[in-house]
Amino acid sequence: MKFHGSIPALLTPLKSGSVDEQAFRKFVGWQIKEGSHGLVPVGTTGESPTVTPEEHKAIVRICVEEANGKVPVIAGAGSNNTAEAIEYTQHAKNAGADAALVVVPYYNKPTQDGIYAHYAAIAKAVDIPIFVYNVPGRTVASISVETLDRLAKDFKNIVGVKDATADLTRPSRQRLMTGTKFIQLSGEDGTALGFNAHGGTGCISVTANVAPRLCAELQEATLRGDYAAALKVQDKLMPLHHAMFVEASPGPVKYAASLLGLCEPEARLPLVPVVESTKVIVKEALVHAGLLN
Repeated sequence: MKFHGSIPALLTPLKSGSVDEQAFRKFVGWQIKEGSHGLVPVGTTGESPTVTPEEHKAIVRICVEEANGKVPVIAGAGSNNTAEAIEYTQHAKNAGADAALVVVPYYNKPTQDGIYAHYAAIAKAVDIPIFVYNVPGRTVASISVETLDRLAKDFKNIVGVKDATADLTRPSRQRLMTGTKFIQLSGEDGTALGFNAHGGTGCISVTANVAPRLCAELQEATLRGDYAAALKVQDKLMPLHHAMFVEASPGPVKYAASLLGLCEPEARLPLVPVVESTKVIVKEALVHAGLLN
């Protein structure tokens, strides 16, 4: 499987406190039909911190079943507990996922040596392609370009990164250090166009939950080098990229999805429904993108 293009970080539909399996299956099918190039279940947008371990594993299994080999599945498998991250990564492999997305350990604030040891333990334990997920805005700890290069060179199954730093110097620095075969995926919608210009090949996206076709068009344009066409799509999407983070994600994207009839706006505590001013911003952004009348 090739990892590239628009890869939605799938939201997890909830209804009356439980995972809405029917809505999730339908949502995965819609994403594939709309042109998404891959799928990420139980990442940050999928509320990985608040789904139970049993729900986490079921969501991965259902996503793999519904994808049915049509697009790659990069299963969320991270934890600040290395043993638990190994367990989730092993489950991802056993469920048939094509890769695992493993976040930098959060809350613990490990050193670079600690981060290296965390990923080394996972890579040794499970033979599956692994993407390092660097999102210091949520984890506090950040993996350095040097540590990521060391991991990529020491472990053949550490194949890429989801870079949610919004630092557009990083993909160029990483490419020069680690080489062009190391897969660099943006984790930040607003700068994904520029990220690809620096050598990236895709985006694990929040916006693609509600605008999969447009996000796929943007990615395809950049990957064929047509940045003028990509910029036109970006201008449609930019207000939506912004709207998705007016409040803590996935609150805004779940509200947007509810307006499109994809799922309920429900999230798990400590996330609460978005406020009225956020609803206005989200609605206006959907209208601007041509997704809502």
